[in-house]
Amino acid sequence: MQLLRAIGFFRGNILIFSATIGAGIFVSPKGVLKYSSLNVAVSLSIWAACAVLTLISALSHAELGTTFPRSGAQYYFLKRSLGSSVAFLSLWIKLFTHPLRLATETLLLSTYTIQPFYAGCPAPELPKKCLALAILWSLGLLNTRGVQRVALFQTISTVTKMTVLCFISITGIVLLGIGKKENVARFENAFDAELPNVSQIAEAFLQGLFAYSGTSILNSIAGEIKNPGENIPKSLITVLPMVAVIYLLANVSYLAVLTPREIISADAVAVTWTDKIIPSMQWVISLGISTSIFSSMCCTVLSASRMIYTASQEGQLPLIFSMLNNHLCPTMAVSQIIILTSVVIITSDLINLIKYSGLAIWFLRGLHMIGLLKLRYQEPNLPRPYKVPLPFIFGCIAISLFLILTPLIQAPKIEHVYGLIFMFSGLLCYWIHVHLNQHSVCFVKITCYLQLLFNVSPPEDHDEGTSTGKNDLKEIFVNKKL
Repeated sequence: MQLLRAIGFFRGNILIFSATIGAGIFVSPKGVLKYSSLNVAVSLSIWAACAVLTLISALSHAELGTTFPRSGAQYYFLKRSLGSSVAFLSLWIKLFTHPLRLATETLLLSTYTIQPFYAGCPAPELPKKCLALAILWSLGLLNTRGVQRVALFQTISTVTKMTVLCFISITGIVLLGIGKKENVARFENAFDAELPNVSQIAEAFLQGLFAYSGTSILNSIAGEIKNPGENIPKSLITVLPMVAVIYLLANVSYLAVLTPREIISADAVAVTWTDKIIPSMQWVISLGISTSIFSSMCCTVLSASRMIYTASQEGQLPLIFSMLNNHLCPTMAVSQIIILTSVVIITSDLINLIKYSGLAIWFLRGLHMIGLLKLRYQEPNLPRPYKVPLPFIFGCIAISLFLILTPLIQAPKIEHVYGLIFMFSGLLCYWIHVHLNQHSVCFVKITCYLQLLFNVSPPEDHDEGTSTGKNDLKEIFVNKKL
């Protein structure tokens, strides 16, 4: 019993589409415009820049998944390059950021689903949170059915989300083509608004980059991808430019219909857009958007559970999290993410959730690039099916430093201090983890009871369960030479 390599090039593309196009394009336009000082030209420029930065970052991180093609590749890479303490710190941060992202998407999904029942007024908080919890737990059940079932669902949902976004984009282009004054006016005076300061630009980038935050999905499940050395970078180069074009056109369409102030005051931008254009289609758009967000959430759970799975096999989490069910899924790892997200859902300020999770994500991306440079120096002969150019690596480090340090220096807030304290408190937890005896008789009994309760078993072979087999790596290198 072990994780299977069941994801090829086509399904890899589908997973990137599903993981990337989720809540971001429906909530981030509000945050980008707000921190761009309602300047339309700056807002669209930031969206274009976010696409370029995301492609650079994704291609840089692809080296992690191709060099160490195993599930939870980012975690294993940090442990290999920077040591166990840094790997545990990344685990600590991701146990915080993954539930944050899931909570953001779940609350947004429940808002889009309930809002049509409350036309003309905001939906109450209690029904939104109850529906969010119901959606979250149904999502967990889907993930326990295995990666092949998840990939099949993503194929169907990707068609739906692309249909919705293409409709929004084409409608905006048609409205601009007709040339009505009310639609064109905001673009004619695009440069007249106030320019944001450096700190606001950094905050706007964090909001925009949130919409691209699912691009590392293939690294997280590299142990379940066929021929990862070829398929991971090829999928990224194929999908991300298409996503960038869709995002830009969707933002143009929003701005063609809604004023900047209407956008930043809307909880559900696409629903507000639909209500102004074709009110009778609000149900259809809401359904399409809900499907889009649900599929992105599914990828987030898939990615987070593989990280927990690998950390468990490396001895930094209890053994129960690396055990697989009959569908070859780490059920307890999925359950852990669902439980943590259920707790986070009580917070409903979406913009703050995006901002603080964005800071943590880019902190980790900077660590990954530092580790990549260190491994290039220490192990220059390590087999690398795909090798990213050094300027991309230094560019990612510069981006990370800019996004993290600018808000802290230009406009420091007490929340930033709390965030830093939380992140680095992971080192204290690591010290406790190392110095406490985790293999007590009581803990072993609890693991046995949970194993029987959830009907899970450890992988038959530890190395194969966490990594690619030697035959697969050999096949990758032979294909590369041919």
